[in-house]
Amino acid sequence: MDRQWTRAIWAAAMMAMTAPAASAQTPPACSAEAKPALPAALAGWATPAPLAAATDRDGVARATLVPGKAATVTLLPTPTVHYPLQPEKPGGSVSHGGLLAFTIARAGGYRVALGSAAWIDVVRDGKAVVSTAHGHGPACSTIRKMVDFSLEPGDYVLQISANATAELTVLIAPLP
Repeated sequence: MDRQWTRAIWAAAMMAMTAPAASAQTPPACSAEAKPALPAALAGWATPAPLAAATDRDGVARATLVPGKAATVTLLPTPTVHYPLQPEKPGGSVSHGGLLAFTIARAGGYRVALGSAAWIDVVRDGKAVVSTAHGHGPACSTIRKMVDFSLEPGDYVLQISANATAELTVLIAPLP
């Protein structure tokens, strides 16, 4: 009986020592009441407008994102999308993607915020623009992924690929 008692005390002591460490590593739960406000540059995320993605260059002019305004984009099955550039991660036959046009008026840093981990490419003049940073959205927000680019004034195409669902919220915003 002494041996069982010793084991029980030892197990209780170990649990007591590790419980605070385990709870300290658990992120806080997000609730509607505790939901922090998004930074000003991402405020448009709260009111997305519906937008249908294009399947090719000919249709992309009708699928235009406005920087600073979010859109809930309806995507298409990947096999139906004709990308100007082959995406590095095109996704499989059951993934979704599409093309969106956008225009930049002032040179600077811009952030593409996404509601999923979809793959994106920003394309200008037939070439991919190299991203400058990658990250996650603010805690407790529905922004899953953020990718930054240094953009010059002009017209661009946002290629979305490898999305698991047929809908995705997207926002292009100037960096603060």
